[in-house]
Amino acid sequence: MHNNRNPPSFVVQLVDLFFMELTNWRWSWQAIILTSLVAPMLSIIALGSFAQGTGQETLGYILTGNLVMTLMFGNLDKMASRFAYMRFSGTLEYYATLPIRREALIIASVLSFFLLSLPALLGILGFGILFLKLSVSLNPVIILIIPLCVLPLAGLGAFIGTNARTPEESGSISLLVTMLMLFIGPVIIPESRLPDIVIYIGRLSPATYAASALRQTLFGTMTGQLVVDLTALVGFSLLTFWLVGSKLDWRQR
Repeated sequence: MHNNRNPPSFVVQLVDLFFMELTNWRWSWQAIILTSLVAPMLSIIALGSFAQGTGQETLGYILTGNLVMTLMFGNLDKMASRFAYMRFSGTLEYYATLPIRREALIIASVLSFFLLSLPALLGILGFGILFLKLSVSLNPVIILIIPLCVLPLAGLGAFIGTNARTPEESGSISLLVTMLMLFIGPVIIPESRLPDIVIYIGRLSPATYAASALRQTLFGTMTGQLVVDLTALVGFSLLTFWLVGSKLDWRQR
């Protein structure tokens, strides 16, 4: 960081921490991308093979659900692992002694994993469209939707990492949460095929709103539900990041 008497500006802190976070993954970014690709790709192949002939709606759920899965493996899981590691290795204590704001560290971590998850996301999108033979009508609003889908998932991952008792527990909880959010609510499976109780529980999951927003911007069927989805995603983001920020022991205010 800079050797000034006054702490650097928030933007400078953010840029410095962003590049530091990217540097931490310079040897393993290929594995991160591969991890985010394999599970969703296999899921598309398996579910798509069974769902052939069921119509574009069901296939659309499979595609968008697996896009959410990619974002979860690339952001929720990795954020949980990263914050758990920083807690138990003493990295958070080191950062707390520096003239930086904890918000800058959280945002820098989110941005770095979001950047690393983009290649897998684009790969799954292209593969899913070709394999499922879907007719897609991309809406420019998707440029806003994707980051909003990432934020609550990354925030939830950071929350898990800052509260888990061990790094191993963090990994287990993040995997369990990922599986629950994918199958509780209309994420991969259409709402018409789910029992009412599962639909109601799914309304408590950010993955439900992320999948709904992606479907509307990928298949050109935007409705008033998109406003509800965006509001829910923003609300989940603010809540999870507030919880993470309140959990971090930050001596530099």
